[in-house]
Amino acid sequence: MGILKTIDRDAERWLLLVFYVMLVITMAIEVLRRELFAYSSIWGEEIVRYSFIYLAWIGAAAAVKERAHIRIDVLMHYLGPRPKALLYIFGDMVMFFVAVIALYWSYEAVHVSAKFGSVTDGLRVSKVWFLMAVPAGFALMIWRLLQSFRRDLRSLIDGKPVFEGDKLFD
Repeated sequence: MGILKTIDRDAERWLLLVFYVMLVITMAIEVLRRELFAYSSIWGEEIVRYSFIYLAWIGAAAAVKERAHIRIDVLMHYLGPRPKALLYIFGDMVMFFVAVIALYWSYEAVHVSAKFGSVTDGLRVSKVWFLMAVPAGFALMIWRLLQSFRRDLRSLIDGKPVFEGDKLFD
Protein backbone atom coordinates (compact mmCIF):
# COMPACT_ATOMS: atom_id res chain seq x y z
CA MET A 1 0.00 0.00 0.00
CA GLY A 2 1.39 3.39 -0.97
CA ILE A 3 2.07 6.17 1.45
CA LEU A 4 -0.65 8.36 -0.08
CA LYS A 5 -3.26 5.65 0.45
CA THR A 6 -2.11 5.24 4.04
CA ILE A 7 -2.37 8.99 4.62
CA ASP A 8 -5.78 9.05 2.96
CA ARG A 9 -7.00 6.19 5.13
CA ASP A 10 -5.52 7.28 8.48
CA ALA A 11 -4.79 11.03 8.37
CA GLU A 12 -7.70 12.14 10.54
CA ARG A 13 -7.21 9.33 13.05
CA TRP A 14 -3.55 10.22 13.60
CA LEU A 15 -4.20 13.95 13.78
CA LEU A 16 -7.04 13.40 16.23
CA LEU A 17 -4.76 11.23 18.35
CA VAL A 18 -1.98 13.84 18.38
CA PHE A 19 -4.27 16.71 19.36
CA TYR A 20 -6.14 14.62 21.92
CA VAL A 21 -2.92 13.47 23.61
CA MET A 22 -1.61 17.04 23.60
CA LEU A 23 -4.86 18.25 25.16
CA VAL A 24 -4.96 15.55 27.87
CA ILE A 25 -1.29 15.83 28.85
CA THR A 26 -1.37 19.63 28.98
CA MET A 27 -4.61 19.63 30.95
CA ALA A 28 -3.22 17.08 33.43
CA ILE A 29 -0.06 19.14 33.92
CA GLU A 30 -2.11 22.29 34.46
CA VAL A 31 -4.41 20.60 37.00
CA LEU A 32 -1.39 19.28 38.94
CA ARG A 33 0.28 22.70 38.85
CA ARG A 34 -2.89 24.38 40.03
CA GLU A 35 -3.58 21.87 42.84
CA LEU A 36 -0.02 21.26 44.04
CA PHE A 37 1.60 24.64 43.49
CA ALA A 38 -1.42 26.98 43.38
CA TYR A 39 -0.14 28.26 40.07
CA SER A 40 -1.38 27.93 36.52
CA SER A 41 -0.10 29.24 33.25
CA ILE A 42 -1.90 31.03 30.48
CA TRP A 43 0.00 29.02 27.83
CA GLY A 44 -1.41 25.73 29.11
CA GLU A 45 -4.95 26.99 28.81
CA GLU A 46 -4.23 28.20 25.29
CA ILE A 47 -2.77 24.87 24.20
CA VAL A 48 -5.84 23.05 25.53
CA ARG A 49 -8.22 25.52 23.87
CA TYR A 50 -6.53 25.40 20.47
CA SER A 51 -6.07 21.63 20.59
CA PHE A 52 -9.80 21.31 21.21
CA ILE A 53 -10.55 23.56 18.24
CA TYR A 54 -8.36 21.42 15.96
CA LEU A 55 -10.00 18.29 17.38
CA ALA A 56 -13.45 19.62 16.50
CA TRP A 57 -12.61 20.52 12.90
CA ILE A 58 -10.59 17.42 12.12
CA GLY A 59 -13.31 15.34 13.78
CA ALA A 60 -15.91 16.97 11.54
CA ALA A 61 -13.92 15.93 8.47
CA ALA A 62 -13.53 12.41 9.86
CA ALA A 63 -17.31 12.27 10.39
CA VAL A 64 -17.87 13.25 6.75
CA LYS A 65 -15.44 10.54 5.62
CA GLU A 66 -17.13 7.83 7.66
CA ARG A 67 -20.62 9.26 7.11
CA ALA A 68 -20.88 9.36 10.89
CA HIS A 69 -22.34 12.84 11.32
CA ILE A 70 -25.66 13.15 13.09
CA ARG A 71 -28.66 12.57 10.86
CA ILE A 72 -32.25 11.50 11.11
CA ASP A 73 -32.56 8.49 8.84
CA VAL A 74 -36.08 7.27 9.58
CA LEU A 75 -37.13 7.87 5.96
CA MET A 76 -34.05 6.07 4.65
CA HIS A 77 -35.42 2.73 5.86
CA TYR A 78 -38.34 3.04 3.44
CA LEU A 79 -36.30 3.99 0.38
CA GLY A 80 -34.77 1.71 -2.19
CA PRO A 81 -31.05 1.78 -3.07
CA ARG A 82 -31.37 4.31 -5.93
CA PRO A 83 -33.45 6.98 -4.10
CA LYS A 84 -31.28 6.50 -1.02
CA ALA A 85 -28.12 7.10 -3.07
CA LEU A 86 -29.67 10.20 -4.67
CA LEU A 87 -30.66 11.56 -1.26
CA TYR A 88 -27.15 11.03 0.13
CA ILE A 89 -25.66 12.72 -2.94
CA PHE A 90 -28.05 15.66 -2.53
CA GLY A 91 -27.12 15.98 1.16
CA ASP A 92 -23.43 15.90 0.31
CA MET A 93 -23.96 18.55 -2.38
CA VAL A 94 -25.62 20.87 0.14
CA MET A 95 -22.82 20.25 2.62
CA PHE A 96 -20.24 20.83 -0.13
CA PHE A 97 -21.82 24.20 -1.02
CA VAL A 98 -21.83 25.29 2.63
CA ALA A 99 -18.24 24.08 3.13
CA VAL A 100 -16.97 26.05 0.12
CA ILE A 101 -18.58 29.25 1.39
CA ALA A 102 -17.32 28.61 4.93
CA LEU A 103 -13.81 27.89 3.62
CA TYR A 104 -13.77 31.24 1.83
CA TRP A 105 -14.95 33.22 4.86
CA SER A 106 -12.80 31.36 7.36
CA TYR A 107 -9.73 32.00 5.25
CA GLU A 108 -10.61 35.69 5.31
CA ALA A 109 -10.16 35.71 9.11
CA VAL A 110 -6.77 34.03 8.75
CA HIS A 111 -5.74 36.58 6.12
CA VAL A 112 -6.72 39.53 8.35
CA SER A 113 -4.84 38.03 11.30
CA ALA A 114 -1.73 37.52 9.17
CA LYS A 115 -2.00 41.04 7.78
CA PHE A 116 -2.07 42.66 11.20
CA GLY A 117 0.32 40.20 12.87
CA SER A 118 -1.89 39.28 15.82
CA VAL A 119 -0.41 36.90 18.38
CA THR A 120 -1.84 34.82 21.20
CA ASP A 121 -1.73 36.24 24.72
CA GLY A 122 0.15 33.44 26.44
CA LEU A 123 2.21 31.69 23.80
CA ARG A 124 3.03 34.85 21.81
CA VAL A 125 2.66 32.80 18.64
CA SER A 126 0.94 34.06 15.52
CA LYS A 127 -2.80 33.46 15.71
CA VAL A 128 -2.69 32.35 12.09
CA TRP A 129 -1.56 28.88 13.24
CA PHE A 130 -4.66 28.50 15.37
CA LEU A 131 -7.14 30.26 13.11
CA MET A 132 -6.05 27.89 10.31
CA ALA A 133 -7.93 25.09 12.10
CA VAL A 134 -11.22 26.26 10.58
CA PRO A 135 -10.20 26.55 6.90
CA ALA A 136 -8.07 23.40 7.21
CA GLY A 137 -11.08 21.55 8.59
CA PHE A 138 -13.35 22.80 5.82
CA ALA A 139 -10.75 21.99 3.15
CA LEU A 140 -10.45 18.47 4.53
CA MET A 141 -14.26 18.22 4.58
CA ILE A 142 -14.42 19.30 0.94
CA TRP A 143 -11.84 16.65 0.02
CA ARG A 144 -13.82 13.97 1.87
CA LEU A 145 -17.06 15.13 0.26
CA LEU A 146 -15.49 14.82 -3.19
CA GLN A 147 -14.46 11.28 -2.29
CA SER A 148 -17.99 10.61 -1.05
CA PHE A 149 -19.47 11.88 -4.35
CA ARG A 150 -17.21 9.52 -6.27
CA ARG A 151 -18.06 6.56 -4.03
CA ASP A 152 -21.82 7.25 -4.15
CA LEU A 153 -21.91 7.82 -7.91
CA ARG A 154 -20.04 4.56 -8.43
CA SER A 155 -22.56 2.76 -6.19
CA LEU A 156 -25.45 4.40 -8.05
CA ILE A 157 -24.09 3.41 -11.47
CA ASP A 158 -23.26 -0.14 -10.37
CA GLY A 159 -26.65 -0.53 -8.67
CA LYS A 160 -25.01 -1.37 -5.34
CA PRO A 161 -26.26 -0.13 -1.95
CA VAL A 162 -24.78 3.23 -1.01
CA PHE A 163 -22.29 3.46 1.87
CA GLU A 164 -24.25 4.53 4.94
CA GLY A 165 -21.52 4.48 7.58
CA ASP A 166 -21.76 2.81 10.94
CA LYS A 167 -25.02 3.22 12.81
CA LEU A 168 -25.05 4.12 16.49
CA PHE A 169 -28.37 2.39 17.08
CA ASP A 170 -30.06 -0.28 14.99
